[in-house]
Amino acid sequence: MKNFVVKTIANAGALAVAVWLLDKITLTGGGTGKKVGTLLLVALIFGLVNFLVKPVVKVLTFPLFILTLGLITLVVNALMLLLTSWLADKLDLSFHVEGFWTAVLGGLIISIVSWALNVVLPDSKD
Repeated sequence: MKNFVVKTIANAGALAVAVWLLDKITLTGGGTGKKVGTLLLVALIFGLVNFLVKPVVKVLTFPLFILTLGLITLVVNALMLLLTSWLADKLDLSFHVEGFWTAVLGGLIISIVSWALNVVLPDSKD
């Protein structure tokens, strides 16, 4: 359970960095507390999407992973971010990703920041 919380916080931090760096990834409305709450909810959605959908997509696109030497991962990460944005919109959360190329760059930023935060944050196997 502790590991889940740490990963969710890392995802929220990575999403915050992407919102901060890219104009076309937006988090609107409310004060800082509301934005933090929204980021945590979006991080939960992002984590669920990556846990449930991403493995299926990876299996279905396995030949492309081999053919592109793994570069298709950028596209898969972008699609997961766009799906998260769509789900956030359906749940009336104020998080939006505008466009595929923004999602590619955002997915790259989120991957790097999330990796760095997971290295720094404590990891417990409880």
